[in-house]
Amino acid sequence: MILIIDDDSAVRSSLSFMLKRAGYEAQTVPGPREAMEVVRSIAPDLILMDMNFTLSTTGEEGLTLLKQVKIFRPETPVILMTAWGSIQLAVQGMQAGAFDFITKPWNNAALLQRIETALQLSGTPQEPTQEQSDSFDRSHIIGRSQGLMEVLNTIARIAKTNASVLITGESGTGKELIAEAIHINSQRAKHPFVKVNLGGISQSLFESEMFGHKKGAFTDASADRIGRFEMANKGTIFLDEIGDLDPSCQVKLLRVLQDQTFEVLGDSRPRKTDIRVVSATNADLRKMVGERTFREDLFYRINLITVKLPALRERREDIPLLARHFADRQAVTNGLPRTEFSADALQFLSRLPYPGNIRELKNLVERTILVSGKPLLDASDFDAQYIRHNDARVTEGAALAGMTLDEIERQTILQALDRYKGNLSQVATALGISRAALYRRLEKYNITM
Repeated sequence: MILIIDDDSAVRSSLSFMLKRAGYEAQTVPGPREAMEVVRSIAPDLILMDMNFTLSTTGEEGLTLLKQVKIFRPETPVILMTAWGSIQLAVQGMQAGAFDFITKPWNNAALLQRIETALQLSGTPQEPTQEQSDSFDRSHIIGRSQGLMEVLNTIARIAKTNASVLITGESGTGKELIAEAIHINSQRAKHPFVKVNLGGISQSLFESEMFGHKKGAFTDASADRIGRFEMANKGTIFLDEIGDLDPSCQVKLLRVLQDQTFEVLGDSRPRKTDIRVVSATNADLRKMVGERTFREDLFYRINLITVKLPALRERREDIPLLARHFADRQAVTNGLPRTEFSADALQFLSRLPYPGNIRELKNLVERTILVSGKPLLDASDFDAQYIRHNDARVTEGAALAGMTLDEIERQTILQALDRYKGNLSQVATALGISRAALYRRLEKYNITM
């Protein structure tokens, strides 16, 4: 049973009708006192709760009721309802234990999707069954370490739902592969998987890139353009480097994720989109929320489920498997004979620090195979191609004293450019950042090539 708590009889009737048409049993009450009478006697499967029950718009009654509900029914998911202008109330509610929030007026399809997700995830977390494990498509995810298996168990459990997922982890840990695995194991697998590198989209192009534009919408709009949200309809949109998104663009993104509607530039007619959102970042979003550089309401919207990928140094037993995979793929791609590794070569690879994670290991293996041309590689072959990260920095420490953080970062980039003779791929790998992030820093510090 779904319990609806709202003092507006029209809202209660509308929600009750929608839920019953969707096959759910619904019960409605007008306020906190009646709600607690129900909650004390039975355990609803889910609660839809308004935040205001008087002329006051502070939301204090709603927050108090939420806390009381959580005392009696801590496992029952609560979806809060609030006006867009009072969305900060919903954030306070999320902090107090609410599962999700919607804004009024709501989109029926989006609300039903969130209700279904809440009900699917509100049960006791279980390990995937043998049948689920056998049918789970790992795609190109290589490894069997405990940390990786915990991640795969999580995504096997939540892939079939529509829950928004935030994938965190250092640069180069394989966040995109995990996002793809979520999509291909979901009910949306036959529909598009659209990747968007938010770190590579400027503020001025954000709306055109994400929402599309009509011909003539602005000076350079010589033809209609379909935006990424429209491309991803019925499928999954992967928002990579979401921590790099400009604050003004965060507001625009939140509105789309909240209502699943958007407007194409040059066309004021709202369009609906049915998408699942998977985001990724190597930034500490909680810290950014505290520093007010990332919106707290957007943070709660994208991280219903958080998946943290371990760094490669935390799953060293997977390094030989990954090295073998990259070598075999290199042989197929370039028509080369299969390359073998000596025991000391695998030991050498397994001991490296890998600040660039899997991306760094891949580059090292492929570079060594191409440069050496040998059928059997030993430790010395990899040692000759290994790009060391710390040697120069130790001697440079004294010179960096007294510099600001920006000055240190600029100096580090200049040194890396000099060390790798302007090869931006190698520079980005050595610094442990993406090429898009490197481009932004080159522009920030006015570094020209």
